[in-house]
Amino acid sequence: MRQGPLREGTFSSRLHDPRVAALLGIWLGIAFGVCFLTGLVSHFMQHPPSWLDWPARPVWLYRTTQGLHVATGLASVPLLLAKLWTVYPRLWEWPPVRSAAHALERLTIVPLIAGAVFQLATGIANIAQWYRFRFFFTVTHYWVAWITIGALLVHVAAKLAVVRANVGPGRAGRAGLTDRRSEPEPPGDGLSRRGLGIAVGTAAGVITLTTAGQFVPGLSRLDLLAPRRPDLGPQRLPVNRTAAAARVTAIARDPSYRLEVVGPRPFTLSLDELLAFDHHTSKLPITCVEGWAADATWHGPRLRDLLDTAGIPPGATVRVESLEARGGYRASEVNPSHARDPLTLLATGLNGAALDLDHGYPARLIAPNRPGVLQTKWVHRVVML
Repeated sequence: MRQGPLREGTFSSRLHDPRVAALLGIWLGIAFGVCFLTGLVSHFMQHPPSWLDWPARPVWLYRTTQGLHVATGLASVPLLLAKLWTVYPRLWEWPPVRSAAHALERLTIVPLIAGAVFQLATGIANIAQWYRFRFFFTVTHYWVAWITIGALLVHVAAKLAVVRANVGPGRAGRAGLTDRRSEPEPPGDGLSRRGLGIAVGTAAGVITLTTAGQFVPGLSRLDLLAPRRPDLGPQRLPVNRTAAAARVTAIARDPSYRLEVVGPRPFTLSLDELLAFDHHTSKLPITCVEGWAADATWHGPRLRDLLDTAGIPPGATVRVESLEARGGYRASEVNPSHARDPLTLLATGLNGAALDLDHGYPARLIAPNRPGVLQTKWVHRVVML
């Protein structure tokens, strides 16, 4: 029976090194931490608990957090692949369990690796709008994130001695390892530890640079690896869900369209009456959970003016309903801070022209600092809750 951690001469590459693994682990941990925190922002914006009143300002907040979420997720791909490459020989250690702490470390590896691969794979599928899985992406992504980050925290606690021995102050011997910061690399062919770091950093940088234009103004022409550009589409704006996909093409074009506002003084407006209502202009970005964001100029009546006409009090939450008959986002609740913000419109126009059918004609909600899936399209009813 083999004794010791690994058979001598097995996995002899200089890249299977505790220091390399520790450094990659730190950067991967930072990236996962950013992904997790920004993911929480997106989740709680879409599914706010009763105690959370999400603010309407600053208008760029969700654009920034969701852009960071997608960018760090994509940059994590080469970091994770490199990390797995450096540590996979540890899977062949013998004996497989040497102590209670070692057993805990081993147990965290399964949910950590499985969760990390699942999150990155499904996240990439989501930004590409490739839904071949049968589960609801946002809810599953949220709960697996908690499992993954929990496993990561336990794993970090179990490996803290190794990390400190390899990247901390110059003390040797922790966890049976030596501080290798000043140790020269062994001679041999192949990629050096420094070369691996440069390669991984370059790959992460290239991925970020060629996808960040989805949400960073002025970089759209560099979106070589991104699934979309934020300035391409009807009226220079992308479309995630078309009117045909929502099955509202005929009903949205129906001349008998009416907007109904339900409150203490309910009323209805025909399309001509809605277009004659006092109009305003708002320059707001629209930001989708897939990570893209685009600036646009919207035209239409302010939501708060419609609510005032219906006698809806300032502290009331309202529900905005779509002509779409079914779907998880056919209606959205608008809290008072958004409903009463002067930039929040029921937009009937976009970028100087009448609203395109795929952008929500005859009217759509547009509010600051709000996910695109909550900017309800094809609006026909506003109800006080």
